[in-house]
Amino acid sequence: MNSTDDRVKRGWVFYDWANSAYTLVVGTAVYPIYYGAVMDSAEVSAFLGSVSPTAAYTFAIAAAYLCISLLAPYLAALAEVAGNKRTYMRTFVYTGVAACASMFFFTTNALWLGLFAPFLASFSFAGSLVFYNSYLPEIAAPDEQDALSARGFAMGYFGSSFLLIAVLVAVQNPQWFGAEATTALITRWSFVLVALWWLGFGEYALMRLPRGAAHRSDAPKAPAKPATAYRALYRSVAELLTDRSLRRFVLAFFFASAGVQTVILIASLFGSQVLGLPTSALITTILMIQYVAMAGAWLFSKMSRKWGNIPTLIVGAIGWSLVCVGAYFVQHEAQFYALGAAVGLVMGGLQSLSRSTYSKMLPEAEDHVTYFSFYDIAEKLATVLGMASIGWLENATGDLRLAALVLVVYFLLALYFWSLIRRYTFAEHQPTAS
Repeated sequence: MNSTDDRVKRGWVFYDWANSAYTLVVGTAVYPIYYGAVMDSAEVSAFLGSVSPTAAYTFAIAAAYLCISLLAPYLAALAEVAGNKRTYMRTFVYTGVAACASMFFFTTNALWLGLFAPFLASFSFAGSLVFYNSYLPEIAAPDEQDALSARGFAMGYFGSSFLLIAVLVAVQNPQWFGAEATTALITRWSFVLVALWWLGFGEYALMRLPRGAAHRSDAPKAPAKPATAYRALYRSVAELLTDRSLRRFVLAFFFASAGVQTVILIASLFGSQVLGLPTSALITTILMIQYVAMAGAWLFSKMSRKWGNIPTLIVGAIGWSLVCVGAYFVQHEAQFYALGAAVGLVMGGLQSLSRSTYSKMLPEAEDHVTYFSFYDIAEKLATVLGMASIGWLENATGDLRLAALVLVVYFLLALYFWSLIRRYTFAEHQPTAS
């Protein structure tokens, strides 16, 4: 792929714009609040038993990421054989769109949908990223990847925050939509709006991304058998992990992802349950995080150019550790706002730089789906670890504040493993000798 093809790069960036609306509006901001309201107004003991609604939600999301982690190697093998990873990506997009739209029907009369819809949407969202991320080393030269990755995240933060503002204005003014409209009804329609956003801009991106090509001349034309797919993943992982620096990077990325993804998914629940903040304060904080994250992605890209990727990631892990310590002690709304600003700064930087650093550490290859399926497996299993551990802790103690201390441990482990890496700094985009 020509690294100067701006049309392809623009399409790739726009998928961040498309899918981030789901992660922000549905996954982080509006849906958790709506879910809590529906569950509070329903008789859930017969439905959930002794499991709290919050724990049930975290377990559902964890299950979604666990399932896609198990399936990703097979999907990667299928795409490699057929040379049509764009088709697989599109399938996940369409499935996620349908699941997101189905949240409209989640009410006290359909409690099961409150867990199944986000499960399927999260599963599909994560599945699309297996193929989406694998395009990065194919459409951009190594010296362009940090900036392009940061640009994608920044576009995602901006686009999703724009849609969230529109949704909030509508939710707070239901009378605009007729006398029969209620806040709950407009909230449910917002899930449909997000689905249409994801579909429209996702298709814009897909039309500009290359179809993919079958890179194995000896590959069978029939779909790969599951056992063959997992053996191929095992061989690829074994090859990758012979590089000690790459092995340490993956371990660090795993623990960092456990912290970052958990914070993203439980931020609004933390604010509402631990601090008792009103919805307006939660949404204000989430929006602030998005805009600060744009600056964070740009800042970390610049820092990596000057200091190198690994030293910059270490700074990010330190920043996240301090944020989580602060979260344990936060008591007031103003402190929550300050914490949100800090989260945004390190969130954007760590996510975008981790993706591009892994891309640049990969061995030369014609196809990167299998390599990035491993990257996504690490991230999704980390999300499983983070969400399951927080769900168990909250269900056992009833105190979500303790989650902050668990997340500190994850970021300190990431800091430790990144600090062991000496071979790769990527200052001036070149590996240095160990």
